[in-house]
Amino acid sequence: MSHRVAVIGGTGPQGKGLGYRFARGGHDVVLGSRAAEKGEAVAAEVTERLAGVAGAGTVSGADNAGAVAACDVVLLAVPYDGHDELVSSLDLAGKTVISCVNPLAFDKRGAHGRVVDGGEGSAAESAQALAPEATVVGAFHNVSAVLLWGEDDFLDEDVLVVGDVAAAKEVAMELARAVTGRVGVDGGKLRLARQLEPFTAVLISINRKYKTHAGIRVTGLPAAD
Repeated sequence: MSHRVAVIGGTGPQGKGLGYRFARGGHDVVLGSRAAEKGEAVAAEVTERLAGVAGAGTVSGADNAGAVAACDVVLLAVPYDGHDELVSSLDLAGKTVISCVNPLAFDKRGAHGRVVDGGEGSAAESAQALAPEATVVGAFHNVSAVLLWGEDDFLDEDVLVVGDVAAAKEVAMELARAVTGRVGVDGGKLRLARQLEPFTAVLISINRKYKTHAGIRVTGLPAAD
């Protein structure tokens, strides 16, 4: 099943890369930005990159509100700073919302996870609280923006998906096929975003040490269909 996906933060590296992968997998994508002109410019860049890809979906640009209004699925790919204000400004009622927001901080010792709600929350859970009529799941936290925009057909890793509503998780798990070539992994309830989001700091540390773009693979699962 194909989806129409609004990527909020679609002009940043992560949003642009995920938008490209979703469209490459046959989904229609609207890249949202504060300014529609910027979203349209990046959409033209992604569209050019997709030239000759059989079965690719369409990519267009809009302002954030326009992107949300045009789509059934909304991906939040924005910095954590300003996250709550932005989410509060969007009409997300009835939408499946996928958060890949990572609340991270950096100091002389490197990247680390920020404490959200005294350790009892996450960016994904904040989005759900701010948009109670939407259904929020967490996914795509740990994929590299560099690899998303790279030349490989698929990323050699798994996408972990967390959420409290099975149907919404299934949407994100299916979108994962466009990134990894296989369905995403059901990682449990939305509260486990508290572990997934800061784990990105561990991957950043690995990347610095080994000069790579590390991802996550989950072993012991049955063969994907």
